[in-house]
This record gives sequence, structure tokens and C-alpha cells, in this order.
Amino acid sequence: MKVNRITSVLALTLFVAPLAYGQVDPGFQDPDVEKSSQTNFKFLSLAVEPRVAGMGDAGTAHNTGSSVALFYNPAAMAYMTGMVHASVMQTQWIADINYNAASIAFRPKDGAYGIFGLSVMAIDYGDLIGTIHANNERGYEDTGNFSPTALAVGLGYARALSDRFAIGGNVKYAYQDLTTSFVDFDASGGLVSKDYNIGTVAFDFGVLYKTGFRSLDFAMSVRNFSRELQYEQENFELPLTFRIGVSMDVMNLTNLNPDIHSFRIAVDANRPRDFSEQIKVGGEYLLMNTVALRAGYSFPTDVEGLSLGVGLQQTFGTFGFAFNYAYTTFEVFDAVHRLGIQIAL
Repeated sequence: MKVNRITSVLALTLFVAPLAYGQVDPGFQDPDVEKSSQTNFKFLSLAVEPRVAGMGDAGTAHNTGSSVALFYNPAAMAYMTGMVHASVMQTQWIADINYNAASIAFRPKDGAYGIFGLSVMAIDYGDLIGTIHANNERGYEDTGNFSPTALAVGLGYARALSDRFAIGGNVKYAYQDLTTSFVDFDASGGLVSKDYNIGTVAFDFGVLYKTGFRSLDFAMSVRNFSRELQYEQENFELPLTFRIGVSMDVMNLTNLNPDIHSFRIAVDANRPRDFSEQIKVGGEYLLMNTVALRAGYSFPTDVEGLSLGVGLQQTFGTFGFAFNYAYTTFEVFDAVHRLGIQIAL
């Protein structure tokens, strides 16, 4: 019975992935087709988890707590061993944009009912200068500053169907407020304004498979599946992304003590709706289950470069604590900094 259930879920996954990509234009495989600027709500595709970001954003096959699961692959929290895992994170993005995120996962009755998770991400784009075209010497008029924001709130669920295979899903409400904009002049010369805010429900799906060969894990996820939206005339979609990933602690292939040395390698193949296919590669060296050093790289990219990270974690009885930091270069822009704190009970 357990084998039949797993087979059914795998078949469903193979069905859902092409269905999700049914939203993509038929010519998406043509290398000459430009895929840029085909989506909105781009904040949903940003890497906000500092541990994964320090590994080049290769996080689909990590089977750790709420922060990885709810922002990469919801199936990843199925094998959580404690009762609660919580995290708070901040990303200091380019152009003084700040991303604040938090997540929590709860495992009632020792996982008998699966794992439940809640995530929140809020974005502050800062103050921008508003202008409108006008028939004067400057060619425009100032309309004052405005401050766009965005928010996403998600509810996730994961369940291990066996000691090797898990599934997960996440439903979230994403909202973007571009504030009130002045779009025209009325007959008396006054400014005409219009509100630009919109929200929608989106879905994430994921599976995680422990191969049984040492610590080799395989995973797939589809993120940001939703209906089309519209601000004015043109429809747009959310940044739909299909990811396949593998990860493994390669120290399992040696005779070294795994409690002293751990070196996890992760590789993701990423197919986004609005960019070329990407490969994300990262590594994490963990010494004595305490100090972690990370590095990673994604390619191809426009301006994103090498990512580096460091982490500190410790367990005191049933209480676990971790601090993670990631640094990513962005060529002509300032580097991006990510911070995160996690606790587990």
C-alpha cells in the first residue's frame, strides 16, 4: 500500500510540473526567445534564507526546518524531528530595498498529522520620487514621494509518506501595493490619481526523496503557480519556477567522523518563467556541528556573482539555536547581505 501511494504521488508530480509550465509560451525552449519582463511580483522569487543563499541559492533538496521549506520546497519540513522550528530573516537588497521574512513550523503529536507551517514576507521598497509628464520646460512635474510595499503570507503542510518519501504544499496570498499614482491632468489642470494595488492566491508544491544511498537526497518543487493578473492592459503572471535539486554530505563517502566533519554539496537546476535556465551549485562545511562555512554560485546571471556564508549553531538539551549570514556580490551594485536567526524546540 505504501509503495502504491508513493507511485501515485510521483505520477501526480510528473503531471503537475508540465501543467504548471503550460503557462509558459510554446516557444520557451527557443534560445532566441527573450523571456525577460514576463512576470511581476518578483519579490516572490528572491532568496531570503541566508543559509541557502550562502550556498548559491541551491536549497531545493535540503530537508531542514521551516525557513528552507516554506521559501523553497514545502516537502523539506516533513522530516523535522522537534516540535517547533522558527526563524526570522532579513535581506538588505540592492537600491536600499529591505526584505523581512519569518517562518514557523509545528509538529503536533510527533508528526502523526504531518507538519504545519506559516510564513510571512514583507518588502519595503523605500521612498521613490514621483513625476508625471507635463508640457513645461522640464517636461515633467513632481508629484511627491511614494513608498511601494509588498507582502506574502503562506500556510504550508508536509507529510512523510515513508521514511524516504515526503510531499508538501504551500498556499499563500501575495499582495503588492504600488500606492496611488498620478496618471493625468483633468480639465482644470488638477492631477488625476489611480490606486495600483493588487493581490492573488498562489501555490507551491514539492516532493523530497531520500534515495537510501548514504545521505543523497533528491527533490522537486513548483513555486508561484497562480492565475494571471492585470494592472492596465497587459496581463502578467507571477514568477513561476520549476526546480530540481540534489544534495549529499560527501563526508559519508569517507571514514571521517560525521560528528566532527560534514561537507554537504547541493546542486539545483532552475527553470524560471522569465529568465534563462540556471544551475545553482553550493557547498557547506560544518565543523563539530557548530561552525559552518558556505560558498556557492549561480549561472547564468545578469549581475549576481559569488555567494559566501557563515553560520553558528548549537544545541542545549532540546533547545537549538542557529545564526546565519550570507554575502553576495552584484557587480555594479552594492553587495547583498542576508541575516537569519533560527530556534528549534
